[in-house]
Amino acid sequence: MTNPLQRRPKQDGRHTPNLWPVWLVAPGALLLVGATAFGLYHGAELLLSSETTGKKPVGVQDVIKTTVTVLTLIGAVLAALYAYRKQLLDEGTSHRADSTQLTERYTKAAEQLGHEQAAVRLAGVYAMARLADDWPEQRQVCVDVLCAYLRMPYETETTAPAFRHGEREVRLTIIRTIRDHLQYPTTTNTWCGHNLDFTGATFDGGDFGGSNFSGGAVDFNSSTFSSGEVFFSGSTFSGGAVDFSGSTFSGGEVDFSSSTYSGGEIDFSSSTYISGNSRYTNGKVSFLVSAFSGSRVFFGGSAFFGGEVDFRGSTYTSGTVEFGDSQVLSTATVHWGPFPPIPVNHP
Repeated sequence: MTNPLQRRPKQDGRHTPNLWPVWLVAPGALLLVGATAFGLYHGAELLLSSETTGKKPVGVQDVIKTTVTVLTLIGAVLAALYAYRKQLLDEGTSHRADSTQLTERYTKAAEQLGHEQAAVRLAGVYAMARLADDWPEQRQVCVDVLCAYLRMPYETETTAPAFRHGEREVRLTIIRTIRDHLQYPTTTNTWCGHNLDFTGATFDGGDFGGSNFSGGAVDFNSSTFSSGEVFFSGSTFSGGAVDFSGSTFSGGEVDFSSSTYSGGEIDFSSSTYISGNSRYTNGKVSFLVSAFSGSRVFFGGSAFFGGEVDFRGSTYTSGTVEFGDSQVLSTATVHWGPFPPIPVNHP
């Protein structure tokens, strides 16, 4: 049973101030004012009488005058409190209006992302990113929508029935937008620390270079890097979990060179590295001049069937880098680099 003396519970998504019910506050205020007036009257009478001992007795009018003056001051304070309460209500109305506007912007941006024309979908990408900047409370939701777009089925062959003209540019724009918001972790509109879910996505290009994957969960599990160039060069992987497990690197080039791995866990286990298709016959994954310090990096169970994987020039100061149970066929070239005496397992 609801307690009538309790204030209204705060509801998620609402901006109405958490105030006492009026039917409870009004009688209480009247009783408080009556008791205060009664006390002030007798208090003023006693005070004035004590100050005029041996003199002319204090008149009733003087007592009433003093009491009215004090009550006027109290009334001014109550009026100020009422004005403050009204301001809170007005602010709540304003916040609700802002929330409604933001919700309408979200709906419109989502509709644009589902449009048939690529130009409209591009406008939806920018609208959703701008909304994420303006709506910190729902920023993760906006980021989730953009990531979900990349997870949708994607046909790269121009002759396939499901191929959509302009789709590649839309997807590259989403990647650039995410990268731009991962450059500076301390800015107010940063997306660092938010979850990024690219599970099962297909990448035929894109630039994540210089991103700060710090905090949150970044999931490229079972994703496919099929062609083109995908850059993670100069990125920082610090804290949180980054999952590339089960990914397929089947063509083009994926560049992790000059990246820094410090803290957290980066999982490349059970990934497959094979030679590219007819257009990209020399698939390559580069970890050239990367720095591994204090992190756990797993390549265990990966299969290197072709192309080239390069770890040369990398430094390993602490943490764990594991290649246990990996398979390297003669058609693949793996440059292991000078591993130091830390917990590193490789074939």
